[in-house]
Amino acid sequence: MNYEEDVKIDHSQLDIEWLEQTSLAMRYGEEFADAKRDVSDAIEKVKIIKAKLVRRANKKPDKCLGKGIKATAPVVEAYYRSHADHMAAKEDLIEKEHTLTIIEIAKNEISFTRKTALENLVKLYNSQYFAGPEMPRELDSEWEQHEKQKRANNKVKLNRKKKG
Repeated sequence: MNYEEDVKIDHSQLDIEWLEQTSLAMRYGEEFADAKRDVSDAIEKVKIIKAKLVRRANKKPDKCLGKGIKATAPVVEAYYRSHADHMAAKEDLIEKEHTLTIIEIAKNEISFTRKTALENLVKLYNSQYFAGPEMPRELDSEWEQHEKQKRANNKVKLNRKKKG
């Protein structure tokens, strides 16, 4: 998904932008739902790793915790929290939560801010903010006027050169 491109609005095609708005909001909604599922999966993975490590520490405390160390709750917690598997799973969870936050912001901006911007552009359009001239232009007379002005400007330039 390209948020930078998706948020842009072409005010000359408001009808197309409105038709696209709902599908765009749905795409970002689906991305948000997928990211939320990824976070839930990562949370479960952390819990499973924690459970395996706690079980291992309680079964074989001498091997996991060290000779003569009792498997108390704080010691077992220190063991599983500092274990490489648990730390990797927590890093993955943090990364997925970060991605979820970014996607949520984009989803909300598309769903609410872009929609409001479209509504306001339509209001401007209805009040003829983007309207062109109401009277048809008389190009022949405007062109003639333009040429006269151009010739007058050239004479001034020529006169300046003669004086120097």
